[in-house]
Amino acid sequence: MAQAKINQAKMTEAAKGKFSRSMSMADRSGRLLESLDQLEISFFEEYTRVEALREAATSMEQERECLLDMIQSIKNSEEMRSICDGEREELSLTANRLLGRTLTVEISVEIIRNSTQEDALRKATSLIDELAAKLLDDMDGARKHLMALHAACVTEAPPVPIDTKFQTIVITCALEDQKKIKRRLETLIRNVDNAEKNIKIMDHQKVDDLNSANGK
Repeated sequence: MAQAKINQAKMTEAAKGKFSRSMSMADRSGRLLESLDQLEISFFEEYTRVEALREAATSMEQERECLLDMIQSIKNSEEMRSICDGEREELSLTANRLLGRTLTVEISVEIIRNSTQEDALRKATSLIDELAAKLLDDMDGARKHLMALHAACVTEAPPVPIDTKFQTIVITCALEDQKKIKRRLETLIRNVDNAEKNIKIMDHQKVDDLNSANGK
């Protein structure tokens, strides 16, 4: 009888120990799960802040490009050619000062790409660089080619032919790179338009000077 009580006591103590260990494991599991939940929440909040920062930096990068484009447009505008030399020199100095200050601002947003996207970006950049180098040789032909490349970057149906080869390359690029490629092409097209306008102005001035010299 005494031995039976002893055995019962041992079994009770063993059961208590097992129950205690099980509760301890449950507590630890609960704490780990809580920690993981907190990490997940913190990661999401941090990811949201990082994405907001990337968007802000990208917006600033676009603003910088617009400022540079505006300053260059003003420098090459018809109005700058129609004012006197003194005023033109003063305005040119101001424009160059603003241009220099804008160029001191460097904004870089790293784009995550896989090997396929990197290869596509290299091909697209190479094609645009090659075309940009030929602008002065054939401005009209280069503009048509630029329009065809730009048409490959827009979703709506463009009024010009599409360079389907370039479109296949651009689609393979990362989304952020697609936007940058489109903006670069738009800038090049604007530059060509401004250059053509300036050439026409200069041609008219030459005709006027010639007529004046001939007494007409």
